[in-house]
Amino acid sequence: MNELSEHEYDLVVVGAGPAGSSAAYAAAKNGIKVALLEKEESVAQTVRTSGVTWIDYAKEFGIPEDCYNPIKTYNFCSPNNKASISDEKAKAAVLDVRKTYRFLAEQAKNNGAEIFVNTNVTEVITENGKVVGVKASSSNGEMIFRANMVIDASGFQSVVSKSLGLVKQWKRVGVGAEYEAEVEHVNSDTWWLMVGQMYSPAGYAWIFPLGKNLARIGVGIGKPESDMDPTERLDDMIEKGVGPIKDLGKITKKEFHYGLIPNEGLSRKTVYDNLILVGDTAGMANPLVLEGIRYAIKYGRVAGDIASKAIKSGDTSEKALEHYESIWKREVDSKIKSAHKVQARWLELSDDDWDREIDMTSKLTADEYLDFIRADFTVSKIVKLATHHPMPVSYTHLTLPTSDLV
Repeated sequence: MNELSEHEYDLVVVGAGPAGSSAAYAAAKNGIKVALLEKEESVAQTVRTSGVTWIDYAKEFGIPEDCYNPIKTYNFCSPNNKASISDEKAKAAVLDVRKTYRFLAEQAKNNGAEIFVNTNVTEVITENGKVVGVKASSSNGEMIFRANMVIDASGFQSVVSKSLGLVKQWKRVGVGAEYEAEVEHVNSDTWWLMVGQMYSPAGYAWIFPLGKNLARIGVGIGKPESDMDPTERLDDMIEKGVGPIKDLGKITKKEFHYGLIPNEGLSRKTVYDNLILVGDTAGMANPLVLEGIRYAIKYGRVAGDIASKAIKSGDTSEKALEHYESIWKREVDSKIKSAHKVQARWLELSDDDWDREIDMTSKLTADEYLDFIRADFTVSKIVKLATHHPMPVSYTHLTLPTSDLV
């Protein structure tokens, strides 16, 4: 018979991905008692993302250089065209996801957070309609974690907020399948993005090098726009040596990754009494290449900081936590909305359209290309592009919310 143990904390963080570990780190650093719960047997036991990010963010977050592979050449191809844009200095990167997530969790632990792995939340505890903790199952039996606040960083599944009936399952999602593989030939500083029907009917395919002779080869497909299975498409592409995949030579698969990422923009409310949502739980993802690790880390830290200060003040009401939502909305809401407009336009493109798009893309500088890919849309940058370049199809009908004029 399993024993039921009860634990008291100031803050419980559910999910030890980049958002959860970053929230736990910031809160523990501020001197409060934090429990970080992870359902898997170890942090990042399963990898669900290819790990594209940007070096300026990696440095801002203190991620060690041995956790990522720098990229300075960006190859972009359609069925009948290709462009290559190079920079003198690497500004993008491919993360060693497992190593990075474990670094973030260790950072939280070193600042006082207690990490509970193999601990699966089964119930959310409420009193007077407010969250006061969670119940979880673990190898040590049933556990109750009582707390002044909970941060839901449980990712796509949104365990806490969904069980409370605050959110429903995401309907628009990106589904990605990839192999981490040893390959014969790869340029370690060069990535490939591949678009068009032969690669993905509603998304893109990629080759992301990890350094040495390792690369991640993957396919992302938008749902419900396409019902194609990304794993089947990926296996078929590798077997047939489609596009630049053929140039990799012998491919020896080492590990399979599969994941889902929300693609509905920042549509969820993210603060309630005693509760904050962050990362994929909050829908924080750039829809153009469906990457959200930088948002997860940045706003995880903001969530942890604001939660810890609210706990110390004795007021963890929704009103006291609203500052968190105002921060991320001010910084990224308008950019992600603009990126969704571009994505909607992308979904309408034929292979011929993509061929022309790549002609336009080849005329961009590396900085212009990266600003676009990472959805760093501002009025000044769009005006500059329009002044110096013929506008790519992707930019047509792109208007920016007035909040970006500030």
